[in-house]
Amino acid sequence: MTNCGSFSPWRRRLTKPRVLSAGDRVAIVTPSWGGPACFPHRFNAGMRVLAEEFGLDAVVMPNACKPADWLDRNPEARADDVMRAFADPSISAVIASIGGDDSVRLIPWLDPRVIAENPKAFIGYSDATVLHFACLKAGVTSFYGPTVMAGFAENGGMHELTKAALRRILFSTSAPGPLPRNTEGWTDERLDWADPANQTRKRRLNAPGPPRLWQGSGRVRGPLIGGCAEVLEMIKGTELWPPLHRWDGVILFYETSEEAPPPSLVARWLRSYGAQGILARIAGLIVGRPGGGVAPTRHDEYGAAIARVLGEYDAGHLPLITGLDFGHTDPMTVLPFGIEAEVDCDAVSVSLVEGAVTDRAPLAEGRA
Repeated sequence: MTNCGSFSPWRRRLTKPRVLSAGDRVAIVTPSWGGPACFPHRFNAGMRVLAEEFGLDAVVMPNACKPADWLDRNPEARADDVMRAFADPSISAVIASIGGDDSVRLIPWLDPRVIAENPKAFIGYSDATVLHFACLKAGVTSFYGPTVMAGFAENGGMHELTKAALRRILFSTSAPGPLPRNTEGWTDERLDWADPANQTRKRRLNAPGPPRLWQGSGRVRGPLIGGCAEVLEMIKGTELWPPLHRWDGVILFYETSEEAPPPSLVARWLRSYGAQGILARIAGLIVGRPGGGVAPTRHDEYGAAIARVLGEYDAGHLPLITGLDFGHTDPMTVLPFGIEAEVDCDAVSVSLVEGAVTDRAPLAEGRA
């Protein structure tokens, strides 16, 4: 590791990790629930996709496949895997095996300086939001996207939209442009992972449906920051919660977990953002389609609740788009933290207007 003596957290401009290529070594970590040991056939299916579809050499970190009860008792070991993966110069990216509900317990052993000194792509969603905010504090772009067991190991094969998003955003330095329109449909159907036969059974798809604009006009731009609503609640007030100025001009992306919190609870959570002054500072809000079995006829209840909260905090002008493909429905796109996005209210679209990775060796802050 390089001594980064001038490291300062919460930089506005993030360091972009290096573009991924076939043959790169990537580290698999389990920052929360010990899913790989519970359902090894599911984990192995995702590992095959990493190798066969993307040509990546996936290296399982020492504790990633240990029994779930052991991982539950040893958050320091889980964090150690993450830190070792970032510190290893042979590793090009770090990918979460699965989500969970207690990555917040890793915070005492996460060192943003190590991440800043060794910038590389971190990929995951849901409970991995904690690690994304550690990367954000370190000043390194990370990627809200699929995990090994949820996304890469999709029943019957990975969705084309998800594969295309990974290639456009992590395997190319070009500006990805508009997030792809979903034409194949979406699913949050639950098939029991304990039955290996379900691995080859495709889940039922619902009609795709277009995203919806609730308010706002014209176009706005800003860097992306966000994650899973429930996990964001866990890290409020911790050392990983950004200072108020860091929210200036941000496009906040926001999605709820498979636990399907009701719209009234989402509204209460967002009132905290208003009370902190965050809603007065962001440039726009984009919301993922609710998962967890919420009937499509009820999806608009979430948009209505969010719009009501924005109105309560004099943010009725903020662009608000719901029904996007990130988070706890599949297929899912990939959203890079800190990368400039444009929300076009007329087209009801979101675009990534700059590349999220670089073809040059990333230069850590403080290095000449």
